[in-house]
Amino acid sequence: MSQALHLQVKNMTMAYADTIIQQNLEFSVKRSEIFIIMGGSGCGKSTLLRHLIGLMQPASGEVVIDDINIWDSSVEERTRTISRSGVLYQSGALFSSMTLGENIALPLSEYTSLASALIEKIVSYKLSLVGLAGFEDYYPSEISGGMRKRAGLARAMALDPDILFIDEPSAGLDPISAKLLDRLILELRDSQGTTIVMVTHELESIFSVGDSSIFLDTDEKTMIASGPPKQLLKESSDPRVLNFLTRSV
Repeated sequence: MSQALHLQVKNMTMAYADTIIQQNLEFSVKRSEIFIIMGGSGCGKSTLLRHLIGLMQPASGEVVIDDINIWDSSVEERTRTISRSGVLYQSGALFSSMTLGENIALPLSEYTSLASALIEKIVSYKLSLVGLAGFEDYYPSEISGGMRKRAGLARAMALDPDILFIDEPSAGLDPISAKLLDRLILELRDSQGTTIVMVTHELESIFSVGDSSIFLDTDEKTMIASGPPKQLLKESSDPRVLNFLTRSV
């Protein structure tokens, strides 16, 4: 059974003033798919993510979520569409002065009218989903980097987003923590049905979780490959793609 399209990018150009970062971007993300944005350093991966979550407007082209062109709609409709997304930033971006429970409760208290007792139950549930049951009263400084990433993931999932955007989830993590986070991302997709768009350069993550992908090239300033990562490794004839996917790390 074919999956419905959840997100589409159509003929998009990204630029800072007159400097083109990437152009002619054209790809689709299916519902409940884990989609990888990959490429070398400085190619524009994180910049593309900022365009997809509504922080930057394309120089041209379209970003379509659930058939809504977010840059050709009213502010209210764009806000409503984007609000169904969650974001896990590279650093985790937890507030250091707040406990994990308070961090995760923040979007719930800001964007819903739920009673505080129910918010507490949801916070506990979200922490249990990421293997941090009982850590509500810990501060970010009191836990490891891998645990902070998982807590950031719990906060990104607080409002049950339809799409989860993740920027370099394994950055700064040891190999064991990175593998555990990859496994957690797969489990969340499988149990919640969440569509996940992930920026990463980590080969193990790319091959272990990616259903589909695009490869951004720095020199040509466009995507030069798309498809399942394992298929690209097997079938691509482009040396830039093959060098990236077979490099030693």
